[in-house]
This record gives sequence, structure tokens and C-alpha cells, in this order.
Amino acid sequence: MKGQAYITGIGMSEVAVRQTRHPLLLTLDAVREALAEAGLTVGQIDGVSTYPGRMPAYLGFSPVGADELIDALGIHARWYAGGGEISSQLGAVVAAATAVRAGLARHVICFRTVYEAAAMARPGEYPPLRRDRVDGASQWTAPFGALSAANWTAQYAMRHVKKYGLTREQLAQVALTDRTHALLNPRALVREPLTMEQYLSARMISTPLCLYDCDRYTDASTVLIVSAGDALDEVCCAPVRIAAMAGSVERHSWDQAEWMACYPTGAELWKHTDYTPADVDTVQLYDGFAFYPIAWLEALGFCGIGEGGRFIEGGTRIGLNGELPMNTFGGQIGAGRLHGFGFAHEAVVQLRGLGGARQIPGNPKVAIATSGGGPLATALLLARD
Repeated sequence: MKGQAYITGIGMSEVAVRQTRHPLLLTLDAVREALAEAGLTVGQIDGVSTYPGRMPAYLGFSPVGADELIDALGIHARWYAGGGEISSQLGAVVAAATAVRAGLARHVICFRTVYEAAAMARPGEYPPLRRDRVDGASQWTAPFGALSAANWTAQYAMRHVKKYGLTREQLAQVALTDRTHALLNPRALVREPLTMEQYLSARMISTPLCLYDCDRYTDASTVLIVSAGDALDEVCCAPVRIAAMAGSVERHSWDQAEWMACYPTGAELWKHTDYTPADVDTVQLYDGFAFYPIAWLEALGFCGIGEGGRFIEGGTRIGLNGELPMNTFGGQIGAGRLHGFGFAHEAVVQLRGLGGARQIPGNPKVAIATSGGGPLATALLLARD
């Protein structure tokens, strides 16, 4: 076990919209739950890792930094990190795993706190991001009215529509599956089922993406504790090994990228493990927009490039009783936008057999969790030894 990294404690605050509880307090709620599950105390934590760090100019997106959590809990950190210039959200977990493998820390709290719904409701406290000029990457998008990641992602999706024949009915299976699974998750934000008729009649946001292809703003915090392999005698939960990890940046801009970063990331992941796609029991794939899981399925080798739509057609294959259960907690479209960390949280829940009504059958031992997928991407292969 020495030289390995494991996810031990996991925690999540209340997931809601327009919360009044301070985002730092939501973070502390999730930390307490993770510590209690792991059987650890604050005194045993010696590292903190977060994405993207506190952003004063955009507090709704990231209101809490690593230094604030360290001060609030009185953590004696030997190593800590927080920043956005990494390979997407779960890159913070990759950084923590690298640190514990190198002996720089023993137990690292990794967290992602979002407060976007509350910020929109209270703009006086959390001013929205405003610019009176365009510069940097925005000069290539804003003048053309492409102000949202929905616009940028839609370009990737339209290539699949035009080149590979992706249909709206196939794309719909991501949202329908997410909503079906969310009904079984007591923490999920969305509590109503979705029909194909409702999906097809929804207003378009950026073709081919409609309203139901977009995730939901939430206010919440998610925590994962990454522990060193030689520190597992200090925890009381079932550890989940980070068997492989990969990340990439495919042109750090949404403008005219040839391929999404998930494709090189998926190929790289398998270079670091003896596991193969056939060994995977469940996938928790980033779904900020419904096209991402389709691209990730292709990138990870579950189907060929261009075959993702046909792979999920009808939804049976990715349901709880299917051959590859996907986003079993409801994803960000059904459970709420936890911005990447919810996928690793759910992978651990499933591998521990703690999913309750949404627990996949059998004895799952291997899972994949991803974040991002556009210009930035991260993938984790998790195993219960």
C-alpha cells in the first residue's frame, strides 16, 4: 500500500438553491461529514487541495479558498494547493494524490464549493462577473455572442451531429437517465421525472443543446479526503484506491480546438493501469452539458469515436441495471451542479455499496470519475481492492 493514494472520507453539504448559509459553513459541513466517515480528526489532516481557489472577482463560482479552510479549522498543513490552472476540477484530487505518494502529506482534504445560485439571488453581496472590454480568450468568442459554455460545447456536439449522425433522441438519453437516477438520490436537486416528449419540446439553448441538456446551478460543497497508503491504519472506512489518473489540456481555449481534451485524457488513463474498459463496473462522467458523457464514453474506449450516440441509444445500457451504469446519483443535470467533485463522490459511494435505492447490482469494484472534457479534462480510475 505504500506509495499508493486512496480516497477515504467523503462528505457533502446540503445541496440547494439560493442558500443563506455562508459558503464557508457549507464547506465545513462537508468536511465534518468526511472526517466522521473516515474516522479522522482535524489534527490528522496535513494537506488541503481545491479547485480553483477563491476568486474575488467571481465569488459565486468559487467563494472559498484553501487558506480560508486552513484558518477556519486550524489545520497544520505541510502541503496545500488551490488554483484554476490545472486539468479541470478533479485535477485537485490528482495533485493531492501526487502529494501523498511523494510523502508530502498523509491526509489531504480536497474540496469544491459552489455558490452560484445564491450569488445570482444576492448580487449585492456576490457581484456578477462584468467586463467593459474583451481581452484574452474572450476576444475570440464574445464579439460573436458566444458568451456561455453552452455555445462553445454546442460546436463540439454539432460536429457529431453533422459527421456521425448524432440525433436529439440519442442525446436525450443523458438527461433522461440523469433525471431517473436523481429520483433515487435523496440529496438530488431535481425531484421530477423527464419524458422524451418534454425533452424534445423544450426550448433550444444552443443547437443541438436544449434546456434539459444543461446542468443546474446549486449552492453546495463536496469533500474527498485523499490518504497515503501507509496511513490507512488511521482510518475506519473502506478505502478506495486511485488506481490511475490522467489529465490534459487540449489548447487552453474553447476557440477552434481540433478535439476535446477528454480524448487524449481517456487514452492516457489506460497507460497507467492493467485494468481495461471491460473491467469497469460504473462510470460517473462529467455532464455540465449532456454531450460531455457521450464524448467521454468514446474517449475512454467504451465505444468508437462517433459511436457514443448509438452506444447510449434507448438508455438501457447506461441505466442502473445496464452493462455500464452511468451517473447513478443523477449527474449535474439531475442532482445539481457540484462542478466535478460529485462524480468522484458517487464513484466511492457505489464502490462501497452505499448507494441505497440507486446502488448498482452485483459487487462493483472498479469505477471511473471524470471532470471537464472540453479544453481541460481529468479522469480517475478508482478501485476497491
